[in-house]
Amino acid sequence: MIPIADPELGEEEIEATTACLEEGQLADGPEVRQFEDEFAAFCGTEFGVATSNGTTALHAAFEALDIGPGDRVVTSPFSFVASANAIRLAGAEPVFADIDPETYTLDPYATEQAVREHEADAILAVHLYGLPSEMSHLQDIADTHDVALVEDAAQAHGAEYDGRTVGSFGDAACFSFYPTKNMTTGEGGMVTTDRRDVAERAASYVNHGRTASGGYDHVRLGHNFRMTSMAAAIGRVQLSRLPKYNEARRANAAYLTDRLRDAAVKPPIEPDACRHVYHQYTIRAEDRDGLREHLESEGVGTGIYYSTPIHEQPAYDHVDHDAPISEQVAENVLSLPVHPGLSGDDVRTIASAIKSHE
Repeated sequence: MIPIADPELGEEEIEATTACLEEGQLADGPEVRQFEDEFAAFCGTEFGVATSNGTTALHAAFEALDIGPGDRVVTSPFSFVASANAIRLAGAEPVFADIDPETYTLDPYATEQAVREHEADAILAVHLYGLPSEMSHLQDIADTHDVALVEDAAQAHGAEYDGRTVGSFGDAACFSFYPTKNMTTGEGGMVTTDRRDVAERAASYVNHGRTASGGYDHVRLGHNFRMTSMAAAIGRVQLSRLPKYNEARRANAAYLTDRLRDAAVKPPIEPDACRHVYHQYTIRAEDRDGLREHLESEGVGTGIYYSTPIHEQPAYDHVDHDAPISEQVAENVLSLPVHPGLSGDDVRTIASAIKSHE
């Protein structure tokens, strides 16, 4: 079976984590500070704050921006549930705006309407599947209405919009380093920002509200969302390989898109302003379930991200919504293997299997 994901971990990661074990720096040590600096530099931001996972990165960013009880955050209903969960965990309420049917990211016009109607305090833009949101439009909306702009870049390490790396827009951005992501730390997250006040508040929040000087001075309510040194050591190795990983994903995606141009499926698009990094290669198929069964019989693994929009989840029954495009897209999206571990034979098999279903 060709797997939908295949994390690549090798001797360098083993050596890096072994060094942490031998040095005894297991928790929030110098390795974490180095990873924060290197990842921030990669994104083109002044600051990076490492966290225990992508959800805690989002939560910490909202706490750092003072988004909490009584506030409303406009975001996409077509995402992993963590996007909306982090808003609620910070005490705020999500407001769902519908998506663009071609990119699957926030529709700027629906977003502006939601900001106006709900008197929102922030926008959470989700860079879904590795494709950046329409950041120029969303930035204009945020500036016009004087609301915070946060990027959920959990699936978009190294993606670019208008020549800028995602994670460098708005007030803060958040990444996940879960094993299936374009790079991993096992579990882990990161907040990137150019705002010193946001970085300092986020760093304090993830460390029990402590001051930057450490010790036992706790100036605000906080949590233990720290990254371990071993996770950071893995992350530093993975970050050095990320450009190579992303180029492999893009090459695999380009081959699939070319081969599927005349197939009875809709391949993903890459708008002119965007550089897609294909965390997922997601097609749309009218007979999604039938195609999935066929691909499995041909030895091709698949994934459905996401079959149920967030606003249709039981935990969000109380949230008003109007997202017909998200609901329609959720019925026929199917993600194919695109990861760097694929061989030439693998990508040819995937394309041939899809075309043979016709």
